[in-house]
Amino acid sequence: MPVQAVSKGVSMSHRKVGVVAALVRNHTVAEALVILEHTPRRSAIPVRKVIESARANADYNHNYKPDTLRIVSISVSPGPSSKRYRPAARGRALPFLKRTSHIRVIVDGEIREAKKPVAKTATKKAEDK
Repeated sequence: MPVQAVSKGVSMSHRKVGVVAALVRNHTVAEALVILEHTPRRSAIPVRKVIESARANADYNHNYKPDTLRIVSISVSPGPSSKRYRPAARGRALPFLKRTSHIRVIVDGEIREAKKPVAKTATKKAEDK
């Protein structure tokens, strides 16, 4: 069962984040984090955070082995844009957009064996009597 993590409203253009996301597509999580550590782009930071979040979700919530995780899918879509204005010559104001993006990472790997709960023995009850 794949595990996902989503980051919404990242204050960067989806085209700029998509370039970094393409670098780590179809890699293991460990390889992707090393690649992003050495990528000199500002958008590498939010992509790395989402991948780390997906790794943590898989480890703590779904009992996956963290060293076997692989990025199945990473997608970047445009988020809402804010309209802003920049001052220009002769008292004019020129419009521009502050763009945002949504990042979704889906990882999958091997599930750890679940620990069996230890049954309480009858000896404790016998000692109490």
